Amino acid sequence: MKVFVPGDSAAISVGANDVAAAITTIDPSIEIIRNGSRGALWLETLVEVETPSGRIAYGPVSAHDVSSLFEADFLHGGSHALYLGKTDEIAWLANQDRVTFARVGIIDPISLADYRAQGGLIGLQRALNLSPDEVIQTVTESGLRGRGGAGFPAGIKWKTVAQTVSEQKYICCNADEGDSGTFADRMLIEGDPFTLIEGMVIAAIAVGATKGFVYIRSEYPQAISTFQKAIDVARNNQVLGDGVLGSAHAFDIQIRVGAGSYVCGEETAMLESIEGKRGVVRAKPPLPAIEGLFGKPTVINNVLTLSTVPMILADGADAYKARGVGRSLGTQVFQLAGNIARGGIVETAFGITLNELVNTYGGGTLTGRPLRAVQIGGPLGAYFSTAQFETSMDYESLIAAGGMLGHGGVVVFDDSVDLAVQAKFAMEFCAIESCGKCTPCRIGSTRGAETIDLIIQGVRVDENKKLLLDLCEVMTDGSLCAMGGLTPLPVKSAMINFPSDFTGVRT
Repeated sequence: MKVFVPGDSAAISVGANDVAAAITTIDPSIEIIRNGSRGALWLETLVEVETPSGRIAYGPVSAHDVSSLFEADFLHGGSHALYLGKTDEIAWLANQDRVTFARVGIIDPISLADYRAQGGLIGLQRALNLSPDEVIQTVTESGLRGRGGAGFPAGIKWKTVAQTVSEQKYICCNADEGDSGTFADRMLIEGDPFTLIEGMVIAAIAVGATKGFVYIRSEYPQAISTFQKAIDVARNNQVLGDGVLGSAHAFDIQIRVGAGSYVCGEETAMLESIEGKRGVVRAKPPLPAIEGLFGKPTVINNVLTLSTVPMILADGADAYKARGVGRSLGTQVFQLAGNIARGGIVETAFGITLNELVNTYGGGTLTGRPLRAVQIGGPLGAYFSTAQFETSMDYESLIAAGGMLGHGGVVVFDDSVDLAVQAKFAMEFCAIESCGKCTPCRIGSTRGAETIDLIIQGVRVDENKKLLLDLCEVMTDGSLCAMGGLTPLPVKSAMINFPSDFTGVRT
């Protein structure tokens, strides 16, 4: 008898370990599988039981509920107040289109046998039967773009590295997931680490790299532990190391743990940190694809980007690009957070509206108060009002609406939020997290927070609003990287979409 109790950080934080221990205490013969979370975070701890008719779900389960579950014969799908029916038929999950997250929550994260049984390594096997150019062409034709926020076509980046002559090349995965309200990278690493490994190996075959690094933030100890276990299993089964799956290709991966700097999420600062230096932004050019890690050609992609590659190779470019709208092809893993009733992971094709995400999937606010604002794309993303809720969630539509997709984070606020205070927070966040290399970011953010504070206090409001907009323009145009360059986005969007909060009058 198999019972699935998530072992990822989100579930553990609400007592999943205690739930697993309670089940084992009552019946030690039960095989507990510590799977990843399905992403329906308001249902955690979500306990699933394997039955002949499929997996039956119960949730949210606490350790105190376990004895009553046994009394209700949950091992055979018995009725209980926490009974949710077949997991695959829970509407919130069934209505998604999971590609990158197809296996998360289904498999044992560190079982290569489970991974293979759910379609794992098919993409890698196909890549080994193609030429490097054909692999790159497949990724390019799929329309896959960087999921870390920049949205740059992955195939073009790979092609640049492949065409650059060097005796050593690298694959670097940026798992320094520092944006507030984002957690997809962590959940994928904790729930399906082999898909990231497979994606990195495919990238290595395509560009001729032999070594990879995964840069994981130190705040993710569970992800670090799970991924290291997966690396060890992959090495022991020839997925990594010399002769990948019996081929002539050699590739290995090491973990590098970040020290907590937000700016190391920027690709060149990450490279500096991996090299053992202080994490500050490099000037570009040269591009990392030409002179990256240790001065060598380097592919730098986000966790979700690399983890989507195996599915593209397995199913073909056409299957992936059939999803989405315009130039935003495939699926996006949205992360619903903040004051929201049903937070978690929603993977669906590009083109879903903000309203569908927040109200249909998210269920509105947790407090039950009216929605007022949504921030999209992390702490440097724009604030949207409810008047903009029919905006399509794709790269181009969000830019046209004055925002950005970023890493897909969606943070919800009810009508108690003060957007002037939120704008001040953006500047304060930049001041704290700036690497300090360029003046517009280092000094501009401090002066920006001071200026917004004067507006909040009602001091020369019109004059200070004009000064603030001038400062935002300097930061946008003069900053070395997106840290200072994008900080004005939440500030200006708050001023434009919520002007009543910038009158100096507090209610």
